[in-house]
Amino acid sequence: MSDARDFPSLCVSAHGLKPRGAFAEAQAAYLDPDRADVDRLTQALSRSGAGIVAHFYMDPELQGALLATASPHLRISDSLAMADAAVDMAANGVRAIVVLGVDFMAENVRAVLDSAGYSKVPVYRAVEPAIGCSLAESAQGPEYRSWLGNARTSPRSLHVIYINTSLATKADAHDMVPTISCTSSNVVALVLQAFHQIPDVQVWFGPDSYMGSNVVTLLDSLSALDDSALKKLHPACSRHALEHGAGRFRFFDQGRCIVHQLFGDEVARRVSEDYADASLLVHLEVPSALFRLGLDARRQGRGVVGSTSDILGFVERQVNSAMATGKPRHLRMVLGTESGMTTSIVRRIRSSLVRAPNLDVSVEIVFPVHHDAIAPTNEATLPIVPGVAGGEGCSTEGGCASCPFMKMNSLDALFELLERVAADEGNLRGFMPRMSSPGSIAKRGTIPITHMRAFSRTGRLPDDLVSDVLARCA
Repeated sequence: MSDARDFPSLCVSAHGLKPRGAFAEAQAAYLDPDRADVDRLTQALSRSGAGIVAHFYMDPELQGALLATASPHLRISDSLAMADAAVDMAANGVRAIVVLGVDFMAENVRAVLDSAGYSKVPVYRAVEPAIGCSLAESAQGPEYRSWLGNARTSPRSLHVIYINTSLATKADAHDMVPTISCTSSNVVALVLQAFHQIPDVQVWFGPDSYMGSNVVTLLDSLSALDDSALKKLHPACSRHALEHGAGRFRFFDQGRCIVHQLFGDEVARRVSEDYADASLLVHLEVPSALFRLGLDARRQGRGVVGSTSDILGFVERQVNSAMATGKPRHLRMVLGTESGMTTSIVRRIRSSLVRAPNLDVSVEIVFPVHHDAIAPTNEATLPIVPGVAGGEGCSTEGGCASCPFMKMNSLDALFELLERVAADEGNLRGFMPRMSSPGSIAKRGTIPITHMRAFSRTGRLPDDLVSDVLARCA
């Protein structure tokens, strides 16, 4: 029996949704969207000829309507895949691309479309005001440039920059130090390859301080494995190589995501004490206490630590495994990342459960947030929604885990924009990505991304990047 100390949760089964707590109720309210909204969105997309690329962290009302819309030109993904999807849509004839995310994502889509030869396809943001990102902005100040200045004067320095930064940041960083982008999925493999491929390389990671600290923890945990186990992770990996490399990895210590920092020590303590048997879905960006819990859970086969895609894959595998037993099962999963992931997670669960609706399998998604981590809407039909409005329910003891910047993208704003695109209004400049010297920044800022794509294809750092490290940071 649940008590008042429990975190809110949402139970998903073949029989429907059972939310417990106001936060979970507000999440569940949009998982089966209003049919009128879905039809209106389908028609608006058809009239405008636009494609939509959106991030996983959209609010549930917007995501619910998007995922229920019958359009081939719609993709919800992480930030890197958004640009690739936009290129595919442009190749298939869309008239415009709408980016539902923060501003650096729109910039990235614009630059990638330009480099792919689709410069005439306009890119729009959902609203005219700037949509910021606390993590991306932490790499735009003098502190980050000063930190990179240390890298610039150190021998054999390689700057590994998280993909969730602006093109201008990537461009300026690469001007100072040879730079390659990374994602939460490939950062560890990329660092291991750098240690192997460039003797005595100094790796500088930024701007996400939590991720940097967690990479150190991961490298330390790997050093406890024997050499045969390590070689399965990387052919040249050994305990000696890890010990030698650990002292050459540095991370920026002033970069924070205002959402992930809400998963503080008190959240980790409550998860450890009250949800010891639950699976943990932990993003690589969370603070170290929850991250270490996630690592322990992963070793026991009941957790995942990684990217949004890693989390979705784990959930799907767990549900399919439970169904394969043919027995009644109730799975509990603690969501250690932004609550916008709920829509995609529920969709994955439902797609598995629908294949065997008579099996008694259910999944409880637990939100490590305060019960009052909601915002009033002043509307009679739905008086509360998950998110931030003046900080209700948000604190390091268990915050609302909802990004206020991402939530600037709303369904109403999208409707209004699509109507203006369909009417072919010429005054939409305020909705376009804001890029100073766009040609120069796009060209320089995509170099680190190009390096990362080469690494993803081959498993090796590209030769021109290695040569740059050896020549510039001699």
